[in-house]
Amino acid sequence: QLQVEESGGGLVQPGESLRLSCSTSRYPLRNYAIGWFRQGPGKEREGVSCIDNMEKAYYKDFVKGRFTISRDNAKNSVYLEMKDLKPEDTADYHCAIGVVDGLQECLRLVPAAFGAWGQGTQVTVSS
Repeated sequence: QLQVEESGGGLVQPGESLRLSCSTSRYPLRNYAIGWFRQGPGKEREGVSCIDNMEKAYYKDFVKGRFTISRDNAKNSVYLEMKDLKPEDTADYHCAIGVVDGLQECLRLVPAAFGAWGQGTQVTVSS
């Protein structure tokens, strides 16, 4: 069973930054599309960003220019660098492995295209 682990969440003030990490010791993440999703209080899970197996990055409009997704294949990890955080970014953030073909998952960035989920890491943005 595919499984990943997230880390890097925390409590920050508006305007500050965090870097989330997604890793696994089980599979080479470079072969897969990796998506970041979040679920805020009382909200549905929503896609945030994705990187496909050709290294192309995708972002939802509400994080463009603030978040950056990247891979470190030597560490078998995917990162989400988050800058200029806002209170509305407060959520439980999850990474997940795409289960289609490594490319198409990022085009729609919906949970149904991802088949393995981590436990999540909490990001709280508050003054």
